[in-house]
Amino acid sequence: MTGAEVANALFVATIVTYAGAMFAYAVEYAFDKRAPKGAKRLAAVGAAGDTDDADLIPAENAPISPAAARGAGRLGLVLTFLGTAALATSIVTRVVYTGRWPWGNMFEYTVGVALASMVTWLILVSRGTVPRRLGLFATFAATMVLGTSVRVYTEAGPLVPALDSYWIIIHVTAAIVASGILLIGCVFAILHLVKRRYDRQVSDGRPIRFPLNIAERLPDATALERLTFKIHVFAFPLLTFGIFAGSVWAHFAWGRYWNWDPKEVWAFIAWVVYAAYLHARVSGRSAKANAPWIAILGYAVMLFNLTAVNLVFGGLHSYAGV
Repeated sequence: MTGAEVANALFVATIVTYAGAMFAYAVEYAFDKRAPKGAKRLAAVGAAGDTDDADLIPAENAPISPAAARGAGRLGLVLTFLGTAALATSIVTRVVYTGRWPWGNMFEYTVGVALASMVTWLILVSRGTVPRRLGLFATFAATMVLGTSVRVYTEAGPLVPALDSYWIIIHVTAAIVASGILLIGCVFAILHLVKRRYDRQVSDGRPIRFPLNIAERLPDATALERLTFKIHVFAFPLLTFGIFAGSVWAHFAWGRYWNWDPKEVWAFIAWVVYAAYLHARVSGRSAKANAPWIAILGYAVMLFNLTAVNLVFGGLHSYAGV
C-alpha cells in the first residue's frame, strides 16, 4: 500500500471507530439511570465529571443494567482514544507521504478540525471536567465533520505555490485548533440551551416529549453554561492570533495586510460574533441568557466561512482543492 492508501484506510477506520464509540456512549447515556439526590449534587456532577458514587440511584427494570451501561461508557472512551490516535496517525502518514505540512486543502483542514475537537474532548473528560456519557454528543459532532469532509476529499499531493510557506504552520494550525475547540464549545452551548428548556418545562409542569426528554441525563444547566464560557475564553485568543498571523502572511504574500477577500471578511465577522458572545456573557442578566445563542451563531458563521466561502465565492483564498 502507498502512504496515501494507508492514510485513507486510517481515516475510514477513524470514522468507524468514532461511530462505535458514539453507540457505546449512547448505551451509557440511556441506561445508566442514576440521578443525584439533589440539585447541588447535579451541579457537582456537571462540574466534576463522571461519578460512581454510592448516593446515585440506579433505575429499576432497565433492559441493560447500570453496571453494564457504565462498562459501555468505558468502552466508548477507549474507542475514542483509539479513533483519535488513528486520525492523528492518518494525518502524520499524509505528511510523510507528501513531505509537507498537512493543511493544504479543505479536506485536510476539516480533518484537522475534527482532530482538534476530539483532543479537546478527551482532555476535558480525562480531567473529570465533564461526564463521560456526554461523549455521545462530542463523537457525533466529530463524526459529522469527518463524514462531511469526505465530500471534499482531495488526493494527497504537493502544496500549491501560494501555500508553500512556513506561515501555513502558524496561521492555519492556529485556525484549526481554535475551530476544533470552538466546535466543542458549540456542542456545550446547544446542550445548555436544551437543558435550560427542559428545566423550564419541568418547572411549569408541562409534559416532556422527545427529543427534549433527552435532557434529563444532562448535567446542571448552570454547569454547562459555565463550561461553555470557559471553552470560548480559551479559544478566542487562538482565533485572534490565527487571524493576526493570516494578515501578516498576507502582507508577505500579496503586499497588503488586509485585502477584503471573502475569507478574510467572514473570518472577521466570526471574530466579531465571538467577541459579542464574550461581552454578552459578562454583561447583564438578560444579555447573559442570550449569550449561548450568540456562541452558536459564531460557529454557524465559521461553518459558512469553511463551506460556502470556500466552494462558492472566489477570492485569494481559493485553495479548497475541489
